[in-house]
Amino acid sequence: MSHSPIPVTVLTGFLGAGKTTLLKHLLQAEHGLRLAVIENEYSETPIDGQLLGSAPVELLTLANGCVCCSIHIELEKALYLLLDKLDSGELAFDRLVIECTGLADPAPVAQTFFADEELCSRYVLDGILTLVDAANAGRHLQEAIAQAQVGFADRILLSKTDLVASEQVEALTQRLQRINRRAPIRVVEHGRIDLAELLDVRGFNLNADFGPALSLRPLLPAASPDRIATLVLRSEQALDIDKLSAFMEQFLEQHGNALLRYKGVLHVAGEPRRMVFQGVLRLYGFDWDTEWGRDETRESVLVFIGDNLPEEEIRAGFAAAQV
Repeated sequence: MSHSPIPVTVLTGFLGAGKTTLLKHLLQAEHGLRLAVIENEYSETPIDGQLLGSAPVELLTLANGCVCCSIHIELEKALYLLLDKLDSGELAFDRLVIECTGLADPAPVAQTFFADEELCSRYVLDGILTLVDAANAGRHLQEAIAQAQVGFADRILLSKTDLVASEQVEALTQRLQRINRRAPIRVVEHGRIDLAELLDVRGFNLNADFGPALSLRPLLPAASPDRIATLVLRSEQALDIDKLSAFMEQFLEQHGNALLRYKGVLHVAGEPRRMVFQGVLRLYGFDWDTEWGRDETRESVLVFIGDNLPEEEIRAGFAAAQV
């Protein structure tokens, strides 16, 4: 029996950033969707007091057909439990939202949807949404985990902007863009935001679309205090696929754990189609995309978001792979 993959949204952000407020808005909005929500037991403010208990998994069906799941077991087991209940007809839902704790690393959550064959076929990771508290970001971003949450994001959602001056919001926006150039930045007002910014993000689709983030104006130079940063490489020279593969394999072997997210659109020598690839840590995928247009500039663009990446080594390896 074939199933359409269930889109999965991962909601993350540091302590007090407003994840639960946003999640309540998402559950109460008139979208006509039946959402399943996995909320782990360490959440600062539970969606509903009835969800917390001593059982390994507790389910609560809301009036609008959404399902909340409070888990005290591994995420993988919770995902299979929801599938069992879906297949048996006990539950019905269209999408899944996973709310991470404020101190959680999104990496293991994302990897779950790549490492297990059955979960890969039944779920599709749509996007990672990271909430950033504008009023406390200076303090929060001193923590490596808060920077990592921003680095993994497909959307960065700024909360509490009404509590700070516009100059502070602009400075924070610049800092977040230096950490993650891929992710558009949007403002959340007391948990409310256009649902189009939250759903169908397609952040993990294997295609040539980088979104609008890379076309933003150049960032102002600044001495960055952040470990996580974005490195963007561009070249109109064709790439030797064998040399590029050897470079990437060696680089992932040495620095794969420091690479949060990476994506590329490649102009390969002798190939009319563009190659696309993307990855999370050491897990990645690649494929051939559409052909280059007759009058289109053929250009390779690679984006790496990582923790203290060796920039000169990456640039040298990329240059050596050019024909």
